[in-house]
Amino acid sequence: MASTNKIAILGGGNMGLAFARGLVKSGKFKPEQITITRRMLRNVEAIQEEGFPATRDNAEAIKDADVIVLAVLPQQVNAVLDDIKATLDVNKQFIISLISGVTSTDIKGYLNAKIPVVIAMPNTAIAIQQSMTCLAAKNSDKEYIDLATELFNTVGETVTIDESQMTAATALCACGIAFFLRSIRAASQGGTEIGFHSHDALKMAVQVARGAAELLYQHESHPEDEIDKVTSPKGCTIAGLNEMEHQGFSSAMIKGIILANDKAGTLYKN
Repeated sequence: MASTNKIAILGGGNMGLAFARGLVKSGKFKPEQITITRRMLRNVEAIQEEGFPATRDNAEAIKDADVIVLAVLPQQVNAVLDDIKATLDVNKQFIISLISGVTSTDIKGYLNAKIPVVIAMPNTAIAIQQSMTCLAAKNSDKEYIDLATELFNTVGETVTIDESQMTAATALCACGIAFFLRSIRAASQGGTEIGFHSHDALKMAVQVARGAAELLYQHESHPEDEIDKVTSPKGCTIAGLNEMEHQGFSSAMIKGIILANDKAGTLYKN
């Protein structure tokens, strides 16, 4: 059985670096346990300043790793797999892929190796241990789901799904954080429109969104149950809600998620 003592994150961009920071912030890992790769020397140096071992050499990065995390763009994954193919130890290591649209079959097929692969879809809130991460693996690799779950539970919440649902998870969870951020931005702009300074309006909108999410999380309730508590006959809340629906608020969110799902399924071309 593999361990997760040493991790190599191949691709120290927004998601890869957020994952590394979240693991360290959890207190379960020290920076020296996580090696990160970047292509540009200046980016390598910036990562090293945070205490992480960093290199431009993917093959070098995985030599002592128990877990290899793929955190590059879909169009870069084949080149990264070429880099590490000769160095992989299929008896000691396993792969966690954070790459949209790339399946475990794609990775194993390209490597032509029987290495365990877990597909994971977190979001950038992983940096503050608030990610929603979906995990999936083929039946032969199910034992590694437990290791991946333990790893990602240190940086947020996890749910295990069928791999066929991973593209949908990308749209709802990974892309979804941007959709919710955009709704907060819109609320803050509305606050400015009605008279608040922009920094105050944003602070208010952020806290309202945080409170709304916590209500659902702690009460385990449905959004409509909480909405009913703040809507009264002929009141201002129901008037605002109805106007938002007339303007397509819910429809726009749903259509955006559906389009993101469709797009995510076309990102990788083997």
